[in-house]
This record gives sequence, structure tokens and C-alpha cells, in this order.
Amino acid sequence: MSRIVLLAIAPVLLAQAAFGQTDALPTAAPDLLPGVDVVSSTPLLGAGVDRDKVPAATNVLTPSDIQRTGPADMTNALNDEIPGVNIDDTSGNPFQPSLLFRGFIASPIQGDEQGLAVYVNGARFNQPFGDTVNWDLIPSNAIHTVNVEGANPVFGLNALGGSVSVQLNNGFTYHGGEMIATGGSFGHVAGQFQYGLQAGNTAAYVAADVIQDGGYRNTSASTLYQLYTDLGWRGRDAEIHFGITADSTALGNPGATPIELLAVNRATNSTAPNEVNNKYLSFNVNGNYDLNDETSVQAVLYYSNLSQRLNNGVTTDAATCANGSGNLCSDGGAGSYVTDVNGNPVSDFLNGGPYGGISYQAVDSNAYGTSVQFTNTHEVLGLPNHAVIGASFDGGETMFTGSQTIGALTPTRFVVPPEVPLGGPLNPLSAPVRVYTNNRYYGLFFSDLLSVTPKLSLSVSGRFNAADIGLSDQLGTSLNGGHSYSHVNPGIGATYQLQPNLAAFASYAMSNRAPTPSELSCANPAQPCQLPNFFIGDPNLKQVVAQTYEAGLRGRFKGPYGVQAVWNVDVFRTDSTDDIIFEYSPLNQNGGYYANAGTTRRQGVEANLNLNRGKLHAMLGYAYVDATFQSALTLGSPSNPASDPNTGTISVHPGNHIPGVPAHRLKFIADYDVTDRWTVGASGIFTSSQYLYGDESNQTPPLPAYFVLNLNTKYRLTDHIQLFALLDNVLDAKYQTYGTYAAVAGMPAPELAAGVVTNQRAESPAAPIAAYGGVKVTF
Repeated sequence: MSRIVLLAIAPVLLAQAAFGQTDALPTAAPDLLPGVDVVSSTPLLGAGVDRDKVPAATNVLTPSDIQRTGPADMTNALNDEIPGVNIDDTSGNPFQPSLLFRGFIASPIQGDEQGLAVYVNGARFNQPFGDTVNWDLIPSNAIHTVNVEGANPVFGLNALGGSVSVQLNNGFTYHGGEMIATGGSFGHVAGQFQYGLQAGNTAAYVAADVIQDGGYRNTSASTLYQLYTDLGWRGRDAEIHFGITADSTALGNPGATPIELLAVNRATNSTAPNEVNNKYLSFNVNGNYDLNDETSVQAVLYYSNLSQRLNNGVTTDAATCANGSGNLCSDGGAGSYVTDVNGNPVSDFLNGGPYGGISYQAVDSNAYGTSVQFTNTHEVLGLPNHAVIGASFDGGETMFTGSQTIGALTPTRFVVPPEVPLGGPLNPLSAPVRVYTNNRYYGLFFSDLLSVTPKLSLSVSGRFNAADIGLSDQLGTSLNGGHSYSHVNPGIGATYQLQPNLAAFASYAMSNRAPTPSELSCANPAQPCQLPNFFIGDPNLKQVVAQTYEAGLRGRFKGPYGVQAVWNVDVFRTDSTDDIIFEYSPLNQNGGYYANAGTTRRQGVEANLNLNRGKLHAMLGYAYVDATFQSALTLGSPSNPASDPNTGTISVHPGNHIPGVPAHRLKFIADYDVTDRWTVGASGIFTSSQYLYGDESNQTPPLPAYFVLNLNTKYRLTDHIQLFALLDNVLDAKYQTYGTYAAVAGMPAPELAAGVVTNQRAESPAAPIAAYGGVKVTF
């Protein structure tokens, strides 16, 4: 890691030596009104269009939004300030959340159906193996803007529900320095630093973030080290940047825990250990060159390496064989022998147990790609026009390794040595796996925005996506396979300025995503895999194609008493055909497989109001998302108490709600400047109920609705020193953001009267009341 840090920081050290000091950047005052008038029409930087002419709702966060309460925190800012965003703690770790937008997900969890395209500095950030998104690898304090919008074919694969584009700072956009120190509940200690300088045509920037957090649950401690640097140059006609990101994170993931255990202690865990360790290094070169006054070219070239290690404690049904052999057998001792990697029966080495298992997973991925586009603003028939045409390539190579052991399960549900590696022909679900995968994604795209009149703008866009995916089994042949997909996605839209401060817009967009290597490796109903453990089989899956319709109004006004407001209201509907879901297997309660699930629909309403009145800055947002299945399905869900006791399946009917998507979200933010130096603020989120994963038939009680209230205050001691304090979940609400069903057979629970867990319902509890404080210094 030390070599990575030196490599990443070297450009800034050299620039500092060459440039000397520059003027400091003054502390920015909070501004909740959107201050971004231009948004990118493609993932690449530098191809911006007038935000008022985009035929869809756009959501843009700036550094003042991300640091509204003091420390920089991108995912919390997205959750607080964008109505259609919902954050859930699937893993039980706040640094590894799952982000939902309009019912589509961008998650670090293998097994989630990734429906959002994510870009950082124009480079694809969805990981090659499972399209997963590791939010812990993006340095929040280095962010210049975050743009979240609905489906747009130009943003390529995975943009079923929309896209998230993150632009990081550089020495041209950020001058001076900033240090933030934070401490508080659960042993939280963090330090953030950023510094940018410019000398003539050259600029440099560095940002670093260190976080130590004990976690509010058992086994949820985290350590994060993040570093980002950028060296840039620009001349009269060109600008180029070279960026390096280096991260090392260790995240405890207690995950969903049976509710019987949570009723006794909300901080407890089910089985352990559970931890994800990420090592990440990326290089990004992006630039812009003006060929003439009307034509420019933008390009990005990137490479990244992710080394991920996951240890996941699991339950097992292995017990002393009923045949008196002195070995271990499945199905509580009544099934077949449990065998080691050599195919030999495993002896009852604990003399009756209890036993547990650990899944060891390693993902080593290299992602690389490039994208080039031409932007032209030449008039068409004498009318203003903004046209973009481009091509992209995104490649990836991954080596996935998985193995499983059986060991001793302690009364506190930790799996400890001795451990025996499992495998052999009698235990194909536990056999070691080693598979090499490669992705080749190709894209051709265009976008055109024509201002027909001063009031009417028409847009048309399109993209051709092609995907080639190969799998090569390194230990056998069952995972070998090749898959190819392609699709043409059109888009069209219009905006009309009804009044100087009121506009209407409407659009249609088609988008698609190809099945990922992880999904293709786990799509055989007869051979379920144990996510997030490992994979078996290589059946084909269909690609997902989504069609989105969106319409709305936006405007701004100046009211009495100095009120200034910006608002928008929009409605949307997205129909996805051949949607892919993870289905639990009746053959193995810890396992499952991916399957196409017919048609799904996500439709709803979003409304947002931002206002300023003197010392008051406020936001009110509302989102309604009706996410439903549109096809009749029979799905495996053996741990669901409502499933058929003979088959372990549930029947899904058209109109049943998709699990994990709350229908209603209501948010508010209010900041008040008590004096020129002192600001107090509050934010709140109401979230309605949501069905548990594994209850696609909606037969069991959903997670209850909840309301969370947070308070914050900031005091500026001097022009360069600011103190801040936060009180999260001030009402100490007891709520859960994620729920599912777990295999609990044989799970010890000395804290329960029965001594074992019997209720299969499992949930991830949110953090209780917590207090934090710190200081920000600018120079």
C-alpha cells in the first residue's frame, strides 16, 4: 500500500515543488439551491448542455451539499437530498450501502440485480464481474459534482433506471486547502484532507481520507484509507488530466440477523466472521480538445485493479450421521456424507458439534476501457444545435476463487478452527471453484439537442450496445461458456418553455443490460450457488431491456418576503422485460440461482422544492415508486414461512410488489443562519413499508415504515476555522432498512429460552442515536 500511496501522491508533490503557494480558497457558504446550470449529455466530461433543456429530471449535488453537515459524505447526501434515492444497509455496514433510485439498484453485493450505470470522471465504475458498485472506493471529499438522472441510452449498459455520474475535483476547480477532523459514537474517528493549486496552465490536486469506525453492531468495525490525486494541464484549445485513485478498506458486514436475536440485542450478529477487504488502484486520463470554434473532441482512457477478499460465516445442516459411521452427513445427519476436497468423508471431529461453515471468496479484477466522442455546436437550418457522436469500449478480466470449510460454531455463532476444507464429487455445492471471466463491451452512441424556437427544444439520442462474455473453468469444465448480446436503444424528448420561469418536458428512452459473468455462472436451478459464496454451471440468460417514459414540469419563482424557490415535478414509468432476479433454491436453503423473471414495472412520481429566504435554506422532496411484477411466476423461497411446505416455492402474481422498494419517501432539510457565524439545521426522512427479499408473493408482513430525524449545527470561529456537531437519529428510532429470510436450522442462541433460533425472518437494523463533532480548517 505504501508504494501505491507514493505513486499516487507523486504528481502533487512535484507540482508543489514547482509551483509554490497559491491564494487560499475562501470558505463557501451553504447553498441548497441548484447552482449547476450545465449538465453532461454523456458520461464523458466536457460535453455539457443547458440543464433547462434536458427532457428529464436532473439531480445535481455540489460540494456544499455533500458537506452540508460538516464532513463530506456522498451516499448520505444522496439519501438526504434526492427524493427518488433510497439507501438500505443490506450488509449491515454504513460504508457499503445499496443505493436504489426509482426502484433500481447500484450495490456492492453480489446477487443484487444492478440497474444503474455509475461513472467516475467519465470511466465506467460498475465492476466487471457482477456490475457491482463499491461506494467505499469513492473519496467523498474529492467530489466536484454528482449527477443523478433517469434512463438515458447514451449512458450504456445498466442504465435501466438511470445513471450516477461523479466528477472529482482538480487543481483548476479547487484552489487552496481543507482539513476536516471528526470523532464520535461507536469509536468513530476520521480525517479528511484536500489541496489544490494552479500555476499558469498547470494544476495539481490531492485528497486523502482516513476513517476508523467501531460500528454500531457486532463485527461491523471498518477501516478505510482513500487517496486521490490529479495533475492537469490546459492551453487555449486543450485540457488534459491524469488522475490516480488508491484505496484500502476493511469492512465488517454482520448482515441480516434473525429477529429473535435482534429482539434481545439489536447489535448482535447471526453467523460470523463476515468481512470484506478491498484493495483498489485506478488510473484515469481524460481530456478535451477544441478542433475549432464549433467542434471539440472529448476522450477518457482508464485502468483499474480491484483485489477483493470476503470471509462469510454460514450455517450448515451437517450433523453426526444417523448410520453410526462416526462421520458427518447432510440434512441433519440423514443425508449423504460430507466430504473433504479429496472426496473422503469428514469425521464427526467435534463429537456432535455444533458445526458452522466459512465461505472464502476472492475476486481479482482488471477493468480497462476508453471512450471518444465529438461534440459539435454548428447551427442546423439556422437553429442552435448541440450534437455528440462517439464510441466506447469497456473490458474486464476477473479471476474468481471460492472455497468452503466446516468448523466449530461457538455459542456466539462464530465459526472457529479446526476447519476442514470441503469438496469432492458428493458435495458439488461446496467444492472449490476457480473461474476466469472476460468482458468485452462495445458502444456506439449519439445525442442531438436542437433548439427549434427560443421556447421549444427537441432531443434525439441512441446507442448500440454489444457485449461478449467468456467464462473459463480453471478446475473443470462446468463453468466454460461464451455469451454474446447486442441491442439498439433509441431515445427522444422535448422541452417547452411555457413561461419564463416554467418549463414542461417529456421523453422516451430504451436501455439494456447484459447478464454479468457472476449471473451466468449461477443460473442452473439444479445446481444452486451459495451467494456470496461461489458459482456452478453456465446456462444462458436473456438480456434485460427497459423502456422508460417520463414527463414533468420545472420552474423557479420569487415570492413575497424575499422567498426564492426552484421546483420540479415529474412522473415516470419503466417496463423491464426479461428482468433478472436471484431466486432461492428449494434444493439448498443457503443457495439459489439467477433467472429471468418476465416483465417488471417501476412507475411513480417525484417532486422537489428548494427555497431560500434570507437566513433560511430548505428542501422538501417526495417520491412515490410503485415497483411490481407484471408476470406470473413460481419462485423458490424455502425459508419463507408462507412457501409451499412440499416444494419450497411461492406463487407471484402480476401486481405483486418487488421486495426492498418502499412506495413512499418524504424528505426535508432546513438550515437556518442564527448569526453570520452560527448555523443550525435539521433533516428528516419518512420511508414507508417494504416487502422482504424472498417474499415476492407479498404474503408475510413487510418491514414497518419509519421516520428518522437528524440535527446539525456549525459555528465559524474565524474565516478559516469552523466547528460542527451532528446528532443522528435524534429520536432513537428502532427501524430496519433491509429484510429477508435465513436458514436458521441448528443456529445456537443461548440468549433465547429455546437455546436455538426458530424464526427465519432476518433483518438489518439501522443505527441508533449517535453524536459526532469535529473541526474544519481551510487555508
